[in-house]
Amino acid sequence: MTRLLIVAAALLVGALASLPARAALKPFNAEYSVRYQGVPANAQASLTRTGDNWTYVMTIGNVAASMHQATYFRERNGVYLPLGGSDKLQYLGQRRSITTRYDWRNLQIRWTGDAKPSRVGPIPLQAGDVDALLLQLALVRDHENGRAMRYRVTENARTRPTTFRRAGIEQVSVGSRTVSAVRYVQTGEGKTTTAWIAAGIPVPVRLSQQENGRETVRLNMTGWR
Repeated sequence: MTRLLIVAAALLVGALASLPARAALKPFNAEYSVRYQGVPANAQASLTRTGDNWTYVMTIGNVAASMHQATYFRERNGVYLPLGGSDKLQYLGQRRSITTRYDWRNLQIRWTGDAKPSRVGPIPLQAGDVDALLLQLALVRDHENGRAMRYRVTENARTRPTTFRRAGIEQVSVGSRTVSAVRYVQTGEGKTTTAWIAAGIPVPVRLSQQENGRETVRLNMTGWR
């Protein structure tokens, strides 16, 4: 196992060295208006840095429910290495909290907290893995670099291959501004996810998910700084 880890580390270092340079990550704050199943809510997203580690947080809520998600990672020459994550949900007096841990020494991912016994793992960890939140930053990164948008997303003790394809350019309102955004679409398991990405803005300016042809979630950016 030790030799395998050394080989894996060497391959990862080689991959990092061969990647093109990109603009450095910078802390930011963003606000969104949200509609979930037709119900309005608001969302805030932020990226902060502590030493070599980054934290990307998104909070969505209204008077009835709230969801707080966070992903922790390191960045090396444009590669995002997930370290952990948390998912907290509160609604109708109920609370749920799940923590994700990425073990790079043993190449495993585990979930703890209120996860179902069948969804605690471990599952194998691979270089390039992202969770659903870190995927937002990876989409912008790969849009900027002109890379293929192919990922392995980890969630609920399973992984799923995810590929976004370019589907045109649209004018999107961000608060009082109108920006030109490239639309990317991913379809699978009866769901369609769409992300709109605009130059110079570090996260998608709009996100939408449809199930069986009906939109269930939409986030529209209203401002960022």
